[in-house]
Amino acid sequence: MTANTHFPVHYQFIDVDGVRVFYREAGNADAPTLLLLHGFPSSSHQFRELIPLLADKFHLIAPDLPGFGFTEVPAERNYAYSFDALGKTLVHFVDALGLKSYALYVFDYGAPAGLRLALAYPERVTGLVSQNGNAYLEGLGDAWAPIQAYWADPSLENRQTVQDAALNFDGIRWQYIHGVPEKTLNRIAPESYFFDNFLLSRPGNTTIQLDLFLDYANNLKLYPDFQAFFRKTKLPTLVIWGKHDPFFIPPGAHAYKSDNPNAVVELLDTGHFALETHVEYIAQRIRETIGGE
Repeated sequence: MTANTHFPVHYQFIDVDGVRVFYREAGNADAPTLLLLHGFPSSSHQFRELIPLLADKFHLIAPDLPGFGFTEVPAERNYAYSFDALGKTLVHFVDALGLKSYALYVFDYGAPAGLRLALAYPERVTGLVSQNGNAYLEGLGDAWAPIQAYWADPSLENRQTVQDAALNFDGIRWQYIHGVPEKTLNRIAPESYFFDNFLLSRPGNTTIQLDLFLDYANNLKLYPDFQAFFRKTKLPTLVIWGKHDPFFIPPGAHAYKSDNPNAVVELLDTGHFALETHVEYIAQRIRETIGGE
């Protein structure tokens, strides 16, 4: 599969919810919309190779969540960095763009944020792609142990432990390369983790990320609501995961079928950032399962 050059990517900002949201957009606006929601520690940059592969089929929109990428949050906004807040910003974002129908691609943080959007407007969601986007307790891997300790006791010591593990160049790079077979390590572009580290290192961002790590515990409380949404809607669903992801493990992928027996579940021989190594295959499977090809 090769990129379609007839649909250039546009890089834009829109003011919503007191936030200047940066987003990438490509494809014909009359085509079915696919909303691409990134995770930690990345931004819409993670979709840079996927977007051209789908732009002939979909209207693609990939925003940077507050605290990530190029989205700007003025200090006077006093933005409370929580997943409820990210979900509300997405609600304002789709309303500002006039999006009345869209499929969701959710990854990592994009899952709890995007599924809050789905609960707000369930009638608008036409399909779901979960790429290592967790919604089940059984999907939480051992790599969550330091963060779970932080949830239980948000002490300065536990906060520092999480910071030392995740909020530095080595921790970010590890998320990209862990679990990736030696034969495909050369598919991972180093600028990905250099870019993520650069943006997360901006003044004040460490506090933002530690607040979101702490608030992630509240996502688990919403898992039953997310699962009820899956059961009620039984949307066309592709669950496609890197099976060596230390954060979101295969049982979380298989669990989707317990609420939507029609969900297509595939495990790939890679890690957390499956798009880095399997972008062409994932694009094709999206076409076949969500795009109706």
